[in-house]
Amino acid sequence: MILFSIPFLAELPVNLAAKTVRFHSDSELTQFDMMIDSLLPLGFNGLFAGSGECIQCHGFDTAGIASVNVLGEDINLFDDWRASMMANSAKDPFWRAKVSHEVLLYPQHQQVIETKCTSCHAPLGHFAAMHNGQEYYSMLEMKGDSIAEDGVSCLACHQQSEMDLGNLNSGNLNFDTTKVAYGPFTSPLESPMVMESDYLPVYSEHISDAGVCASCHTLITETIDYNGDFTGNKFVEQATYHEWLNSSYEVEDISCQTCHLEAMTKGQVILAAGYDTEPRSPFYLHKLSGANIFMLQIFRDNIEELNLTATEEQFEDAILATEEMLFNKSISLNLDFLDRTADTAFFEMNIANLAGHKFPSGYPSRRVFVEFVVTNEIGDTVFISGKTDEDFEVVGHDLNYEPHYDVIRSEEEVQIYEMVMADVNDEVTTVLVRGEYALKDNRIPPTGFTSTHSTYDTVKISGLANLDANFNKDSGTEGTGADKIYFHIPLEEEYGMLEATARVYYQTAPPKWMRELFEEQSEEIDKFRTLFEAADRRPILIKERTVEVDLFVSNVKIEEASPFIQLNSNLIENGKIRVSSNEIHSYSIYALNGALLKRQKNNSGDYTINLNNTSGIYLIRFVNQSGDIITEKIIIP
Repeated sequence: MILFSIPFLAELPVNLAAKTVRFHSDSELTQFDMMIDSLLPLGFNGLFAGSGECIQCHGFDTAGIASVNVLGEDINLFDDWRASMMANSAKDPFWRAKVSHEVLLYPQHQQVIETKCTSCHAPLGHFAAMHNGQEYYSMLEMKGDSIAEDGVSCLACHQQSEMDLGNLNSGNLNFDTTKVAYGPFTSPLESPMVMESDYLPVYSEHISDAGVCASCHTLITETIDYNGDFTGNKFVEQATYHEWLNSSYEVEDISCQTCHLEAMTKGQVILAAGYDTEPRSPFYLHKLSGANIFMLQIFRDNIEELNLTATEEQFEDAILATEEMLFNKSISLNLDFLDRTADTAFFEMNIANLAGHKFPSGYPSRRVFVEFVVTNEIGDTVFISGKTDEDFEVVGHDLNYEPHYDVIRSEEEVQIYEMVMADVNDEVTTVLVRGEYALKDNRIPPTGFTSTHSTYDTVKISGLANLDANFNKDSGTEGTGADKIYFHIPLEEEYGMLEATARVYYQTAPPKWMRELFEEQSEEIDKFRTLFEAADRRPILIKERTVEVDLFVSNVKIEEASPFIQLNSNLIENGKIRVSSNEIHSYSIYALNGALLKRQKNNSGDYTINLNNTSGIYLIRFVNQSGDIITEKIIIP
């Protein structure tokens, strides 16, 4: 949007009512108002300002002076923020469908459920209502409130006070009610912001503290049984902030903002053109990237349908930034070939968490799974675990839930990192208010994570991962933030060269999780079902590693030549082998120790293989398109 270049303004002392000065005529102000982004909410709701009040100085500068990097490229806060999951939290169709789902099941608790859900997804509407004396705040009220539908807008963070920072949870927030906006820069220029918005900019260290994120990213719900009665139990739906506390990131003072509000440290940035302000460094980008590519794509493809304020281009930028986060800053992956016998190949995969919280974290629908594939030298699949079907569901996983594995030996065994909720009947559920305890939580912890930390009761490892000596442990010591998986791959008369590939995928909304939601009908559920079915639902490939496995020499079957290949001689002149064949085939040359020396595909007719006259014993393996194999031993004296 527009950031206005206006004449020099000296910083004024703050006796706000008496000393603010107008620098523009009425006609100039009218012209500026015409240039304001009409999609963003203006005005005030008694406690907060809409983001439209902030964009004039923190949006796009038409003069190219403010909010640009050293290359002159626009880096304004608004275009990044407005395409983020945070900005669109109140319009998220998945969230709206899930709230509708919970209310359909427990209509007697509608006020409580909707009030709790809007506290984090529509905080500017919710807390203004609470400030004005309301006890509840409904989804219907939110939909009629443009400031509420602004999602996690500017002042949802910048108006939080430091009182009880980091000690609150479940959408309970403390806001400063004196119209201040906290920021990370010392000596902010006060008068322009006061004149334009009635808000006083104030420097405070707490705005850079991870505690700003704590209340909404630690959600503890009250359990309801099938009769609709509260059991008195509490369930931790998510505890991303507590996961961070139980990590080396907290110890090293690497806050949420460090990763999710990337700091530009090269060059200084002018925040508002025309004012006598010190250029700022570092400058904090507001991309707020996480891992949810799936929902960002739905936003991008349904801007008008969902009444969103960002453009397709801005959502594309948000998707690219999220891919950068997911692909390069979430995990590391290593795969090693260990050994091979006549009937089994052995591999070790190491997956390490690079984030400052569990991976995946947040809403419990999110999961990560491993696809492990072994192919032979003609490309046929020998083994696959973690394959997905046409609906992008993992093939072979248990109907209830797949347990955690230390060793995988079968295609029916799949490593899925996830949290699985159980209800009061010990049955798997995706209904949040029914959550009683976690049957399984093997999401990969961050480095430094231990079971002795004070937050462990909210971030427990649950299920068989507790018995895995390699899960977040090294020689019994906790805190690796990694998991080792061993693959013992059964081989049936596969003695040739193999290739093994490990792929790690991320899924926001797995079909299994959606099933319970889509069994119900409401306007919001039906709307999301339509968007979901039209979306690109392919799991997101995060990392991939491939290793080659040498020929198992001691058990190679030396076969007689068959019609599809003929060699002129087995004692070769000058190291050259003359071959004749009437079928397309490939060949691989191995040293006697099994090392692959050469591979050639799509051969036919008469040709020569050159072994460069090097003395030794070689094995040449020919494979035609039908999978027939001929192995010849070649001796060069």
